[in-house]
Amino acid sequence: MAVLDFYFDYRSPYAYLAQTQVRKLGVDIAWRPFEILQLMDKVGNVPTSITCKPKGKYLGQDLMRWVAIYGTPFQRHPQAGNIDGRRLLRATLAAAELDLADKAVGAIFGAYWGTGAPLTSAADVVAVLNSAGVEAPGLLARIDDPELDKALDVATEDAASRGVFGAPTMYVGEEMFFGNDRLDFVRASLGAAA
Repeated sequence: MAVLDFYFDYRSPYAYLAQTQVRKLGVDIAWRPFEILQLMDKVGNVPTSITCKPKGKYLGQDLMRWVAIYGTPFQRHPQAGNIDGRRLLRATLAAAELDLADKAVGAIFGAYWGTGAPLTSAADVVAVLNSAGVEAPGLLARIDDPELDKALDVATEDAASRGVFGAPTMYVGEEMFFGNDRLDFVRASLGAAA
C-alpha cells in the first residue's frame, strides 16, 4: 500500500484543512511534525502572509473558500497567541511512541482549528489527547521532556534536509507536493504508486 508522508505544524490552517482530506485517501499516513518557524529560518523562507498585508487578507478569504468546499469546522483559536506550538508537536511525538500519532494529530488539529478547546497548558493538551484515546502513564511530563524537544529539532532538521519549506508538505515516495491545493496531484501520485 502507498504511504503518504505528511509534514505539518499545527499553526498552519492549510495543514489543518489538508489533514482533514488526506484521511479520506485510504492510505497509510506517516505524520511528520516539524517546527515551522525554525524550519523557515533554516531554509530562508519567510511567512509572507504575515509580512504582506494584501496576501494575508487574501489568504483569510481563501481559507474560508476551502472550509466551505470541505465542510469542515473552522475557527481561529481564541488563545492562539498563548499556545506553545512546540508543546503540541512534542505531544505528537509522544503519541507516536505509543503508535497513536494518527489519533493525536486529529485531536490536536481539531482542538486548534475546529473547536477552540483549551491548549494553553500541558494539562490542556493531555486532556485533548485523552479525549481521543491517547493515554499513558507519565504523558503529562513526557510532552515537556527536553529529550522530546531535541527530537523535534531533529525532525525539523530532517524536514529541511528533505526539501520541506512550509506546511503542509506531502511526499509520495520522493515526489513532493506543497499546499492544501495540491491534493489532486497527491491522489494521482498515490494511484500511480499503488
